[in-house]
Amino acid sequence: MQLAPESIADLGPDRRAALFRREAGLDAVRETVADIIDQVREEGDAALREFSAEFDDVSVGNIDVTAEAERAYDEVDPAVREAIETAAANIREFHEAQVPTDWRADFGSRELGRRFRPLERVGIYAPGGTAAYPSSALMGVIPAKVAGVEQVAVATPPAEEMHPATLAAIDVAGADAVYQVGGAQAIAALAYGTETVTRVEKIAGPGNRYVTAAKAAVQGDVAIDFLAGPSELLVVADETADPELVAADMLAQAEHDPDASVVAVTDEETTAEAICEAIAAQVPARERQDVIEAALEAEVSGVFVARSMSEALVFAEEYAAEHLSIQAEDDEALLDRIDSAGSIFLGPATPVAAGDYATGTNHVLPTSAEAKTVGGLSVDTFLRASTVQRLDEAALADLRETITTLARAEGLEAHAASVEARFEDGE
Repeated sequence: MQLAPESIADLGPDRRAALFRREAGLDAVRETVADIIDQVREEGDAALREFSAEFDDVSVGNIDVTAEAERAYDEVDPAVREAIETAAANIREFHEAQVPTDWRADFGSRELGRRFRPLERVGIYAPGGTAAYPSSALMGVIPAKVAGVEQVAVATPPAEEMHPATLAAIDVAGADAVYQVGGAQAIAALAYGTETVTRVEKIAGPGNRYVTAAKAAVQGDVAIDFLAGPSELLVVADETADPELVAADMLAQAEHDPDASVVAVTDEETTAEAICEAIAAQVPARERQDVIEAALEAEVSGVFVARSMSEALVFAEEYAAEHLSIQAEDDEALLDRIDSAGSIFLGPATPVAAGDYATGTNHVLPTSAEAKTVGGLSVDTFLRASTVQRLDEAALADLRETITTLARAEGLEAHAASVEARFEDGE
């Protein structure tokens, strides 16, 4: 295949809309997903088994495979096991640094503070399907356990033989229960419970459009992290960037899904042309060539030329990518001008794949420009924060007039009275 550079200045409204909105195809599956959810709520485990046969072509016996996950550790190739352990340690270390500390402080005569407590039961979706994703199991379970969640359940698509690397990763991460159920039916089971699956308080983790549509549908009955669609990458490159490395990063994200969005933007025409040539040269060597080509040829992907680096950065900010790679001479200065991105990778020695697996940062990230308003999965995802306050009589006296005046201005006389009751004879 051969891509051609496109000028940002020449992009029409439809092309811009496709690039910046990146609709994840949820509308096309909402009705089907609603029917799946209703059937799971009504029929429980029977529906899960029926959908496993229909969608995964798997006849499921035990839905709960926690014991199999515990055994899988010893069945995995030692090199894979070591890689899982190393990645898990790095992910745990990074997320332990995020754990907030309860605090109290004096604000004049007021003692105020915050305290943090974990959720009790959460569900993590670990994708399967066309590829095994032990890394997603680590990324979902470890932050929840670091946060102190007591019961962490994982749902992952069934198979005639469950992938041992995924099961081993789930076990290493510390999950308390593992269910072989995938797709929208897994989200429904976690949200509402079945005979086997225990209902949770929050669901987190990435998935295909059926999973994402299901998370949108159950939101309100159960908390979710955010709606994550197909993988995205935006590379900002200047004339110093190595086109071969830019192309390699683009292909790495394109191999996730035919619906993945992979984009490079540069202020140099020759750099754009070189990136396109590198892509054409590398694609035939990739095992998932068909998936990669489908993603690269989609309307949401491309190589773009900006009239200046400032225009490239405006493009990047509007794009608000899940993964943002900056491969440029002055990457720190460019970083200072970017506010919206899920995870940022600086310099030629920092491939996105490093964050996907082993640096320790989380790869469960917002897509479809949601990075403008939300960050990726973290310890915070699994915590509740409460404020704490204590006043003595003098502190309340200082605030008495402010409180009662505002309360009466709002027509809430009982609020004012609850303050006045603490002063004898209205003094």
